[in-house]
Amino acid sequence: MITNLQKEIFLKQAHRIGENKLTICSSGNISWRIGENALISGTGSWVPSLKMENIAICNIEDGKTINEIKPSMESTFHLGIMRERSDVNVVLHFQSEYATIISCMNKKPVDYNVTAEIPIHVGAEIPVIPYLRPGSGELAKAVINAMKDHDSILLTNHGQVVCGSTFDEVFERAMFFEMACRIIIQTHGDYSVLTTKEIENLTEYSSGK
Repeated sequence: MITNLQKEIFLKQAHRIGENKLTICSSGNISWRIGENALISGTGSWVPSLKMENIAICNIEDGKTINEIKPSMESTFHLGIMRERSDVNVVLHFQSEYATIISCMNKKPVDYNVTAEIPIHVGAEIPVIPYLRPGSGELAKAVINAMKDHDSILLTNHGQVVCGSTFDEVFERAMFFEMACRIIIQTHGDYSVLTTKEIENLTEYSSGK
């Protein structure tokens, strides 16, 4: 049973995404696992100003809509990620300014580890998905496959996807993803990255070893 309180929490988190310019207008979508079901922003809805009547409820296992609201056209990969990973409760597809610029570049960076926050919160490796039509089965399959063992990916000429166990974790991941891309763009390519050893040391530190 999905409560109005849970829907209000979902709306608050969607609005936070918009307030921090991770999505604009109808770009992007967000989902939240609640038991066997998931709340998903409705198709064509604006995440920054998402309303109660724009929240779709879908069964995670079969993808069927429980209420009468049509979910985002990207709901296939949201639900697919949740099916593949029991640790994931929140999925966010966003289009922040600098990360989306990089998604459209011919020569994309191969290493985003400009600060310690990137390997710790975003991931030391960020897979790049080639352009596939938004909402297509091909895109959903590629995203689900890439996120089996990654928490952040870049979609060529499209945007980004991050996932995590909580709203805060996903929000932090998206914000640091955007920060790394902003640094890369604003330095005009003249930036340094952490070495493999430095990243390994961070991993040991952050895990409390």
